[in-house]
Amino acid sequence: MATLTDPRRRQVLLGAGAMLALPWTPEQAAAAASAAVAADWRIAFADLDQDLAPRPLTRIRGKAPADLAGTLFRNGGARFRRARGSATHWFDGDGLIRKFRIGPDGVTLSARYVDTPKRRADIAADGVISGGFGTQPGAGAHIGSPDDVNAANISVIRRGDRLWALWEAGSPFEIDPASLATTGPVTLRDDLAHMPFLAHPRFEPDGRIWSLGQVGRKAMIWQVAPSGALVAATPVDLPRASYIHDFTITARHLVIVLQPWVYGGRSFVPLSSLDWKPELGTQILILDKADLSARRLVELPAFFAFHMTSAFETEAGEIRFDICASPEPDFVTRTAVDVLAGRNTPSSEPKLSLITIPASGPARIESTGVTGEFPRTDGRGTGPHRWTVHATHQTADRPLFQAVATYDWTSATRSTFDFGPDHLVEEMVFTPRPGSTAELDGWIIGPTVNLRAGRTELHVFDARRLADGPVVSWAADVAIPAGLHGMFWRA
Repeated sequence: MATLTDPRRRQVLLGAGAMLALPWTPEQAAAAASAAVAADWRIAFADLDQDLAPRPLTRIRGKAPADLAGTLFRNGGARFRRARGSATHWFDGDGLIRKFRIGPDGVTLSARYVDTPKRRADIAADGVISGGFGTQPGAGAHIGSPDDVNAANISVIRRGDRLWALWEAGSPFEIDPASLATTGPVTLRDDLAHMPFLAHPRFEPDGRIWSLGQVGRKAMIWQVAPSGALVAATPVDLPRASYIHDFTITARHLVIVLQPWVYGGRSFVPLSSLDWKPELGTQILILDKADLSARRLVELPAFFAFHMTSAFETEAGEIRFDICASPEPDFVTRTAVDVLAGRNTPSSEPKLSLITIPASGPARIESTGVTGEFPRTDGRGTGPHRWTVHATHQTADRPLFQAVATYDWTSATRSTFDFGPDHLVEEMVFTPRPGSTAELDGWIIGPTVNLRAGRTELHVFDARRLADGPVVSWAADVAIPAGLHGMFWRA
């Protein structure tokens, strides 16, 4: 029987998709939605059986901007199933670094798995025995440190002339950006080997980064130079053992959101040890960068969130940042489990929201009412920003998103491009136009999985004219599973 990973299945999907145009207008989108043969969303959660050698992408519309050159690197799980046992959570697939190289001759795509101890052990056992965020370890697992469970599958950043593939509960893994070969885990200090390092470090304008390494109610505050050298590692106590996926910074402060999803210590597998306790509310811990012992704690109503944008402070000392907030973590506990079994279980929609923390007095969170995830800003400073780029538009009949948008905080309006129900939209990133310093003057770049055509596509938008659609799009000859986070490395 043909499966979603079977090449025969892919050829059928590619053949059917070759005769169909991408729905760029509402009329075309409606026609596609009513087509007799439904697009299969499960292709975005299928396995990629092996690395991808470099191959050219086919330009399917538009023309690439003459001054756009560089590489989009992306990360995400892409191998979930093995003969003697499979992952049971979407977050536990083997990390695959995708490389979209944009140059004067077009785009080439390659992809390579991060060579982690976890992946090597699972290959040897022909089963996912190492476990993960939501997958129980199997017979024969040898887990001596967090890096034996580290899938290196969430994000990728640049440090010096190398890439770091990041998880959130173990070491970064160093990657050669040319070949995508894995050098090995990064040890920032010998006595801190295997210490957790979050997948969403925060960047200073000079390229330095801050990150966290959380173990229960303890956290290591990492400061890392642009080269990748350790500047400082400072332990701090947290008020509670909340699940932390992301945090943010201002010019003067670290801002850590402590949601009421807390570790109970019952299991080695994080998902099995987390308890949702909305009665605790949400706490926000604010640490002074110059003195990490100086802190302030504010309270907000309960919410769950994965991602937030860079924060900023007003002249009056008010801290503001955007966050994508949900009523509960049901995407993590249900949807991200069921997709690997081929089931779609809708979850509560995250809403793009603004958190405001006055210099004194109570904090507040205000929802825009707009569905949003994967929020990104211009990213070139720590001052106020006007626009947030995000994924949007969920439907009940399949997971994830089908549109990309920019939200204008000044006018409380948004500009949206909807790819239609046959596409799953991944995180898209902004890169500035060379020589420009104006906010969001440049391009929004990112992939979609074209479900009907059975292929990954790469799209480039003029960031200020998003609703006009992509200025150029390219198509691969394969569908790579939907990924999580990435970055653009300019040529």
